[in-house]
Amino acid sequence: MPPPLSRALAKVQYRILPLLIAGYFTAYLDRVNVSFAALQMNADLSIQPEAFGFIAGVFFLGYCLFEVPSNIVMSRVGARIWLARIMVTWGLLSASTAFVTDVKVLAVLRFTLGAAEAGFFPGVIYYLTNWVPAAERARVVSIFMMAVPISTVVGSPLSGWILDAWNGVLGFRGWQWLFVLEAVPAIVLGVICFFVLVDTPAKAKWLSEEERDALLARLKADREVNIPSHSHSIRGALTDRRVLVLAASCFGTGIGLYGLGFWLPQIVKSMSLTNTETGFVVAVPYLISALFMWAWGRHSDQTGERIWHIAIPNFVAAAAFALCAFVSSPVLLLVLLTIASACTLSIFPVFWTVPAAILTGPAAAAGIALINSVANSSGFFGPYLVGFAKQQGASSQYAIALLAVFMLAGAVLVLSMDFGIKKIAKKS
Repeated sequence: MPPPLSRALAKVQYRILPLLIAGYFTAYLDRVNVSFAALQMNADLSIQPEAFGFIAGVFFLGYCLFEVPSNIVMSRVGARIWLARIMVTWGLLSASTAFVTDVKVLAVLRFTLGAAEAGFFPGVIYYLTNWVPAAERARVVSIFMMAVPISTVVGSPLSGWILDAWNGVLGFRGWQWLFVLEAVPAIVLGVICFFVLVDTPAKAKWLSEEERDALLARLKADREVNIPSHSHSIRGALTDRRVLVLAASCFGTGIGLYGLGFWLPQIVKSMSLTNTETGFVVAVPYLISALFMWAWGRHSDQTGERIWHIAIPNFVAAAAFALCAFVSSPVLLLVLLTIASACTLSIFPVFWTVPAAILTGPAAAAGIALINSVANSSGFFGPYLVGFAKQQGASSQYAIALLAVFMLAGAVLVLSMDFGIKKIAKKS
């Protein structure tokens, strides 16, 4: 029979992780499906490239403003109630986007949607630190964050199909049905979350006493390996130089993630494809990204190394983005964008193990939320930067190439500071 800790971790992964993955899958789908809706919606509402960049990105302004308060509330009321509230609220708001007829109202609604979703991702990261030992964390977070590329792998063909197959049903356009149909899972999952999630291992009735004690002992030992300088102070976490550097580094990486993510469907559609064909083509880079981010997170856990596992993909992604400016072949462009996507997405699962290693308690909730809040402001600047460049006459390739600067900055920043993290390699 496996030891108690192994049994406990196995139960955590099949009882908690699938629900969290499904929630994040839906969150990311509802966050970026505006990029597919744009294939019809931009013409219907007369939205220009710069305006679309603003509409896509304004979501993140609402997200950033409410993220830290949301995570602080969650640390007090518990994940079960708060994550459920977040999912139901954003589902209702996402569905209401279908009935917008004015560009300004659309921008306001996107801002509100961001405010509603704020706290979900950092809340889950904080939640997982209460359940998963440090040596397993990058792998588990990799599995959780695979929801991002998988949501695109599944969501892109689905979104393209909805645009074509549902267009005109009951008098509504395909992009309107897109928002309604893809919002329903968030509401359903929110209700399930309320009845299924458990806030801490100490409250988990599905763990035996022996399994519970083994898991709690391991988590306590992890906290004692890296004793944070601001382990219990929320204010200290928000002013810690390490936290601020991590936030700036993740901002740079996020520029690449969202600058590419919100514009990729339009780049692919320009290759004379139908909406449905565009969906299938967009899915390919993200399928490859999902496999690579799992392997990269696993390698980081096996070696116990974190910082270079963040920096190296940043450097490679920066090179891939920069090379986009010099290619004319659609196939070669897609290869470069696939490399950039895979490297960018592989950074985040490893990255989020770092703040969890230097902060604990309420400081971890606040610090993680601050980092994610600053990082996600890139979700505004990335799409807007590409849209602005395109409206000024730049080609899609040159506009995307601008993202290289920010990926490079992300690598330099994370290498600029000693985070004092001791290696905790996974034991075979």
